Amino acid sequence: MFTDKDFAQIKSKGIDIKNVELQIENFKNGFPYANLVKPATIGDGLIPIDEAKANNLINYYEEASKNKMILKFVPASGAASRMFKNLFGFLEEGESDAKNDGFQSVGNFFESINSFAFFEDLKVIMEKDGINIEEILKNMEYAVILEYLLNEKGLGYGKLPKGLLKFHKNAGGHRMPVEEHIVESIEYGISKKKNAFIHFTVSPEHLDNFRKEVETLKKKYENATGVSFDISFSIQKPSTDTIAVDMNNNPFRDSNGNLIFRPGGHGALIENLSELDADLVFIKNIDNVVPDRMKGDTARYKKVLGGLLLSVQQKSFEYLKELEKNPVEDSIIEEIKAFAQKELNISYPEVFDSFSNTEKQNFLITQLNRPVRVCGMVKNEGEPGGGPFWVRNSKSQVSLQIVESSQIDQSNPEQKEISQSATHFNPVDLVCGIKNYKGERLNLKQFIDTETGFISIKSKDGRDIKAQELPGLWNGAMANWITIFVEVPVSTFNPVKTINDLLREQHQA
Repeated sequence: MFTDKDFAQIKSKGIDIKNVELQIENFKNGFPYANLVKPATIGDGLIPIDEAKANNLINYYEEASKNKMILKFVPASGAASRMFKNLFGFLEEGESDAKNDGFQSVGNFFESINSFAFFEDLKVIMEKDGINIEEILKNMEYAVILEYLLNEKGLGYGKLPKGLLKFHKNAGGHRMPVEEHIVESIEYGISKKKNAFIHFTVSPEHLDNFRKEVETLKKKYENATGVSFDISFSIQKPSTDTIAVDMNNNPFRDSNGNLIFRPGGHGALIENLSELDADLVFIKNIDNVVPDRMKGDTARYKKVLGGLLLSVQQKSFEYLKELEKNPVEDSIIEEIKAFAQKELNISYPEVFDSFSNTEKQNFLITQLNRPVRVCGMVKNEGEPGGGPFWVRNSKSQVSLQIVESSQIDQSNPEQKEISQSATHFNPVDLVCGIKNYKGERLNLKQFIDTETGFISIKSKDGRDIKAQELPGLWNGAMANWITIFVEVPVSTFNPVKTINDLLREQHQA
């Protein structure tokens, strides 16, 4: 299937040929759908948090985290072009009548344009070319405004990453998401010695712009707060790219005969995460940020999640040290078994009770000595996104998983009914423990479920191709982690998927 030239190309990207062969098999065979058992609901896989419990966990977090290395991990390579899909369509179709027929309409965008944080910048850059934006709006010359907003003759927002767009107005001016994440980290992400560690994963073409912006912000907030910011970046590794194939599952080649590889999706970021050294890692998407007046709930529930993780992790570590002893009393094994089942959602094979003590010890060590993730879940109010479910894997093991709609067989009535009965969905609000009880970094790649990737149809040079995404970062890439789901208020979830989302009350000054 591959030539010497192909092997050289594959090697130059740092990709193992076995991975390429496995990807082609995945194209041929497809990925199995998730086998949903039931949705995770309050009291059955999803922990409710009342006021008293929240306060206890916050107090625990503030004390237990004092000597921990805390890091905020922000996937920030998302392009802003998708935010402007409606505006690009309006421009390309040459329309002139912008009707306001709903919140997300192009008409609403223009009617509310002066409410956006970038409006003053747009006004100034148009004035430099002798164009008065107020006159243009009055004359309904909307295409002119979009040219200056989206294209490089103006602000060039259509080609920038989300992290570098102006999202919010505040008393001090305007803020981009990258700045909001820095400010937010002060609320819950201060490590020992008053350090704040933040890691952004970005696209290679935007790395320099991110670094330049962050350098200015770093000085600003270090002077204002006395906190020392350690802000780092990484890009998605070329070695995680996946091969593209034609519709017959043969490797797709360009006009020069070179193989075509595509980024492996956000699941590839498990490689970036595994190289970071931290006791506690908070994960949150770049676009889920709010102005300062809304940050209270966000910080509060980050501490709740962190406190819960540190408390169960401390107990797990104590039990792992007990399990290292030989022999371990039956009563201790039963105590550990009950803890793992109740607090960590670990299920046991039917034959567990027939195991010898040594076999029980080894099983419990394997189950407890894994990375941990505590995930915030919000009530389902019609937002798109994955949800929390109990899922049975190919080995008949049942565990808690975040499942995307594309992983569910909607043609199966039973599976469809289970998916539609979900009460909560995933806002990507995670805190992770990635070290073992000895303080060593775990090899996160050992805990990936390779059977949970995605295949989609794309276009290249006017031809259809198949593309493959690796198991998602909070789906298959973390499938074999210890997983705990917690209900958090919807006020902590304020993503910006379209430009008009910035007109929502949560994002306004």
